Amino acid sequence: MALGALTDDVRQQLDPESPRVFLGEVGPTNSTSVTEFELVGFLDLQKYRIAIFLTLLVIYLLILSGNSLIFTLIYAYPRLHIPMYYFVAVLASVEVSYTTVTIPKMLVDLQERTRSISLRGCLLQIYFFHALGITEACVLTAMAYDRYLAICAPLKYPTTMTGKLCFQLVLGCYACGFTCPLPEIILTSQLPFCGPNRIKHLFCDFPPLISLACTDISPSILADFSVHSVLILIPITLIFFSYTKILRVVIGIKSSKGRQKAFSTCASHLIMVLAFFGTTSFMYMRLTWIGSLHHDRIVALIYAVLTPLFNPIVYTLRNKDIRDVMKHMVGLSGR
Repeated sequence: MALGALTDDVRQQLDPESPRVFLGEVGPTNSTSVTEFELVGFLDLQKYRIAIFLTLLVIYLLILSGNSLIFTLIYAYPRLHIPMYYFVAVLASVEVSYTTVTIPKMLVDLQERTRSISLRGCLLQIYFFHALGITEACVLTAMAYDRYLAICAPLKYPTTMTGKLCFQLVLGCYACGFTCPLPEIILTSQLPFCGPNRIKHLFCDFPPLISLACTDISPSILADFSVHSVLILIPITLIFFSYTKILRVVIGIKSSKGRQKAFSTCASHLIMVLAFFGTTSFMYMRLTWIGSLHHDRIVALIYAVLTPLFNPIVYTLRNKDIRDVMKHMVGLSGR
């Protein structure tokens, strides 16, 4: 251990910019394992630290309050007890959990001089972040199926999209979400990490963590690309086919008012689909991870911070039923 620490001090003297490695036990091959990592985060933007902290804090509070409000309204008002809003409520609860995995840690790191995280903590953050992200992708797909049935098979919709089926779809979304990341988490936990220990990202994620492994990471890169491509392309394909059929039916509607109503029920969902899958596709469907920290950081902020903020905005500003319920609630509170 003393020899490892001495070696690390020499590395720092020879290369002051080299990240300091937190050392663990020395294995039988005399390679030193890393037990803690440093998240780069907003290190290069320290002069804007307070502004970034306040902005992130406000956004996080808006996400919590906005999505909690949607969930409460849907739960409290019987007129919103229909499958479409049932899925919206589930999506709101997922968004709250999804952001809680990353934003509080980012806020703490903005206030700390050392932005360290243990390997176990890093893997846990990756697991829950991806588990909830996959769950959200599945919920968005289920919502597309719900809209397909409502518009393309309206007569069969009440008997098909029952409460039991809704529950089964949501349960399947969570089961898929919390199962799919497990193989990659297990494989990543077996990788050797012996330095450097600086994760060039806002939070722990598969690509930046795997890139620090002291071994040939080509198989891991290919596995990560393949897994994420499947998990992104399957929902996108199902949503695309659903909306292709929806579009054919909507175009055939003779009444312009009927067409407008059909489009309005799908517009909010499509906005969420484009925002979520557009950014995640850019981030994970690529075979090279050596890129600009600045660009990756912007993309990460969009899909991990801003997209969850879109949910309450989109479903309150664009949805007439929820707007009416909010007006009713405000009217009652004003009496």
